[in-house]
Amino acid sequence: MRIRTTVDERPGRLASLAAALAARGGNILGLSVQSDSDGTVDEFVADIPAHPEAVREALEAAGGRRVQVVPATAHELTDEPTRALLLASRLRAMPWRLPELLAELLRADDARWIYGEAVSDLPDPTQLVVPVAPRRAVRLRRTELPFTLTEAARAASFARLAQPPVEQPAGESPIKLADGVEITIRPLTSIYREAVRDLHDRCSPEARRFRYFTAMPTLPPRMFDRLCDRSRGYSLVAGNDGQVVGLATLHFTADPGVAEMAFLVEDRWQGRGLGLVLARMLVGEARDRGYAEVRATMLSDNVRMRRLMISLGATLGYTEDPGVVEARLPVGAVAPV
Repeated sequence: MRIRTTVDERPGRLASLAAALAARGGNILGLSVQSDSDGTVDEFVADIPAHPEAVREALEAAGGRRVQVVPATAHELTDEPTRALLLASRLRAMPWRLPELLAELLRADDARWIYGEAVSDLPDPTQLVVPVAPRRAVRLRRTELPFTLTEAARAASFARLAQPPVEQPAGESPIKLADGVEITIRPLTSIYREAVRDLHDRCSPEARRFRYFTAMPTLPPRMFDRLCDRSRGYSLVAGNDGQVVGLATLHFTADPGVAEMAFLVEDRWQGRGLGLVLARMLVGEARDRGYAEVRATMLSDNVRMRRLMISLGATLGYTEDPGVVEARLPVGAVAPV
């Protein structure tokens, strides 16, 4: 059987589910942990003699939500990374077969090209739209098991193999904003310590409050060192005329498949499209690193940040703190630029 259940991310939850399956005589043959919109999805392939309804009831008693149990075949016991690599090899040789191979990758019932339609962020969980270009996508359907955000990210990464390679420029080329002003964006390193400190000093208390949830008059050296730590995240600096005018960070989190981004843009550079440029770069970096979702936590009165995330296709929701909003953006639903 292929068994899927959504759980709250708490210590011991997976052990409880495994114990419930063992109590019904189950032997777990495969396990996948995936990120989804309202929790973590644990998926098991198990040889189990119990009736599917008994399995569902046992997992619900162990803390599972939306438990689904469907038949599985011996073919589904193949090593998943090996299977994905073999499909990728076939796609590189025959990119026109992208819908068919995507369907095989995700075990979908149907796959077809669609043109000119808006990209879906899983409003119908049995349907997945995989962006290939701004006005072209592949739509997948799977009736038995809903698609997860992790599967959407896998499909988006797979689809990129069918696209022509992007020619990398010989050097760093300036990027033009909507008003024609050029900026240069580079990865943050320790050489920018003084420039970032100066950016921090030039920002208004409100700009710093939106970034740190406090006015934070000075940037502690330890915090700058954390921003430069590639094991904790990935940061970018935007420069113009010898000054750093914007800082964007992609933080790696303990939630499976989830990264979080945050920005600090100098006041006079706000509202000029710099934040959108930095955000798209961070989403691309998250996609390249295999993340399924990017989140941003912001104060509810941070109107610019809310508009930015909505423009990318994120959904907003309130947290336990009524003054704090969380934006959630499925990486697989954003078309590459």
